Amino acid sequence: MTWQTQKLPADHPPVQSGKVGLLVVNLGTPDDPSPKAVKRYLAEFLSDPRVVEIPPLVWQPILRGIILNTRPKKSAHAYSQVWTDRGSPLAVITEDQAAGLQQRLGDGVKVDWAMRYGKPSIPDRLKALHDAGCDRILVAPLYPHYSGATTATVVDKVGETLGTMRWQPTLRTLPPYHDDPAYIDALTRDTARQIDGLDFEPEVLLLSFHGMPLRTLELGDPYHCHCRKTARLLEERMARPGLRFVTTFQSRFGRAKWLEPATDVTLEAEGARGTKRLAVATPGFSADCLETLEEIALQGRDSFLKAGGEKFAALACLNTSEPGMDLLEAMMRRELSGWI
Repeated sequence: MTWQTQKLPADHPPVQSGKVGLLVVNLGTPDDPSPKAVKRYLAEFLSDPRVVEIPPLVWQPILRGIILNTRPKKSAHAYSQVWTDRGSPLAVITEDQAAGLQQRLGDGVKVDWAMRYGKPSIPDRLKALHDAGCDRILVAPLYPHYSGATTATVVDKVGETLGTMRWQPTLRTLPPYHDDPAYIDALTRDTARQIDGLDFEPEVLLLSFHGMPLRTLELGDPYHCHCRKTARLLEERMARPGLRFVTTFQSRFGRAKWLEPATDVTLEAEGARGTKRLAVATPGFSADCLETLEEIALQGRDSFLKAGGEKFAALACLNTSEPGMDLLEAMMRRELSGWI
């Protein structure tokens, strides 16, 4: 008889243990597309010292005195343009990815999901998994490209949560997967499928990654290199003669110098130089969100067409597509190896 099968004393408190959990995590979202909810979300997001690397004594007066009094209304309008009946696209897709993984992985793993900023929170869902008996948990930040402002801050929050727990679960963390053959294969399959389904043949496929301040690269963050490697591997795998690949970085914020070339500037430049047919893919995002559905699909389209372009397509992220779910399942099974 093992300790797991021994009969507990009659006065022993109820205990759940021996199960395996999986917590998939993405960036975050406001609760609703109102200025009040957006302000609450931005206050949490932009107060993370890994996201804005400015001393708090300098940054917090700027954040609370200026940014949180001006930006929420504009951002709320942007969110309202992409909000769905079920809520934020990022939250809806992440929830569906978790549900899809639960179906694929079966009863041997309890799958849940969380947002790094906003709800459901990492502390709430991590504790819920542990309360359900999961004493071994894989935390999976769905960021292909490592950055201190993304993957690391998920690990920070997990560590902070563990610091409040008397009985801590054993944890594993999904590593970045920017050059994982399964990831490149999923991108190749899904990007080719979407391009083949367009009513035009793109001259340019613009690969837009989320931007980071240039100083993050100079300080040793591998994010820029990870993005560039993904772009190179995808171009090599797709091997489409006549299709020109361009790599850019989007979502600049503030006055600091950011990674270049910038997506918005490049879209205008491509239209001005005579490019008529262009498609944009966003391989750094595991799920469609404000940055892909509003910044690229709406703002980006307008910029390109106004600059002289004629045909524009914003390709969907991997989301819950078959290639996307095949990728997630393959990675999770690999990282859960020995536990399931």
